[in-house]
Amino acid sequence: MKAQVKMKNDTSRHGDIYNPATGEVIGQVPFSSKDDVDAAVAKAKKALEGWSQTPPARRARIMFKFLELLNKNAKELARIVSTEHGKVQTDAEGEVQRGIEIVEWTTGVPNLLKGEYSDSVGTGVDSYSLRQPLGVVAGITPFNFPAMVPMWMFPIAITCGNTFILKPSERDPSASRFMGELLAEAGLPDGVFNIVNGDKEAVDAILHHPDIQAVSFVGSTPIAEYIYKTGTSNNKRVQALGGAKNHMIVMPDADINQASDALMGAAYGSAGERCMAISVAVAVGDKVADDLVASLTPRINALKVGPGTDAKAEMGPLITKQHLEKVKGYVATGVKEGAKLAVDNRDLKVKGHESGYFMGGCLFDKVTKDMTIYKEEIFGPVLCLVRAKSYQEAVDLINSHEYGNGTAIFTNHGGVARKFMRDIKVGMVGINVPIPVPVATHSFGGWKRSLFGDVHMHGEEGVRFWTKLKTVTARWPEGPATGANYYFPQNK
Repeated sequence: MKAQVKMKNDTSRHGDIYNPATGEVIGQVPFSSKDDVDAAVAKAKKALEGWSQTPPARRARIMFKFLELLNKNAKELARIVSTEHGKVQTDAEGEVQRGIEIVEWTTGVPNLLKGEYSDSVGTGVDSYSLRQPLGVVAGITPFNFPAMVPMWMFPIAITCGNTFILKPSERDPSASRFMGELLAEAGLPDGVFNIVNGDKEAVDAILHHPDIQAVSFVGSTPIAEYIYKTGTSNNKRVQALGGAKNHMIVMPDADINQASDALMGAAYGSAGERCMAISVAVAVGDKVADDLVASLTPRINALKVGPGTDAKAEMGPLITKQHLEKVKGYVATGVKEGAKLAVDNRDLKVKGHESGYFMGGCLFDKVTKDMTIYKEEIFGPVLCLVRAKSYQEAVDLINSHEYGNGTAIFTNHGGVARKFMRDIKVGMVGINVPIPVPVATHSFGGWKRSLFGDVHMHGEEGVRFWTKLKTVTARWPEGPATGANYYFPQNK
């Protein structure tokens, strides 16, 4: 299989790819220059005319073949993700499966692109609408989901008739390359899907390129804001998904064991490197808080930490040594600012992998909203417990935070759950579900500083983002001309 775009090998700029479980360099990725991005865009632009005119049903057939190849190679794709990112194999397989679900959904593109038709909106006048592709579009994706997040973007964009430029994270780019090879094997025409690797130079080349019509991004809030402002100032359509500080309220009537199990997976799965991770548990009442600490502590200390190749591992390493030190720094800051470090596994070492970027789970109690560990996204295996006196105090706490990505409540009271769903100012809500990531048929996106732009990802919102609406008003006169009318058209 051949990749869709081969990077120049003579570039002097490159990045090392590490195995986070060992700290060893396992490869290098050449960084694209502005010229490389220009070449990829030119290739995509050349392919656009033929691809945009390809009937949606034919595009769907190629996506069906891609889906078949993904299912056949799912474990290999997950292995690539686990090796370069560090997440355990089962977590990587779950990521791949959620991406596959988006691809499955996009195979119905002929139905997704159907317009509307209104007969006789006026005398002899009909009106109808259609959705057309934007042109050459781009996606800039993060390190934490190197397979799933690209699949949130390019399958929809491509089946809608666009040609696509993907800039994956330079930390784990091989999953994107592998998917590009599968797309080529599926019969996707050359130039429809293109990969450029690199850092800010490649990103800026995308944001300033006049032939790129839209950009989708997932990453941290500061970068998301930069992407949004720079892209829109260059007349591009932009959706930029940023950071999160996801809270989970535990009500007095909740089952503590169920809530604790949910918090373990949501806070420590993927080493907390998820934009939908629960990083703040809000206990309503001191008894709930004390019970949670007592329930979570042995679970956290028993957490099996190891490399993704270990079938028994529940949590892998962090992505880089620098990020590991950053997360440890947050823990030190939390202690300094007065939070109670109830569980401290910062210095955990994995036998045989002492040079890997591992740390164990940490739990803070008695965290307050003025603390750095509460205000900022840690993006690591650190759970903060905040004590609230009432349901309303807990809701007010969440609504006042700058982020509004995801949230959850654990309760057995249907009325409280319904009230929470309506009261909370957050884009994605879970009721007894700790990680409320929408399925493919719905759309993903937060509120406030977790999303820059008006349109969410995948689902029907994704189709809207990757297409432009055209409305046609048509009249077929049945007789001779009757003279000009100078009033604004109206239906009488």
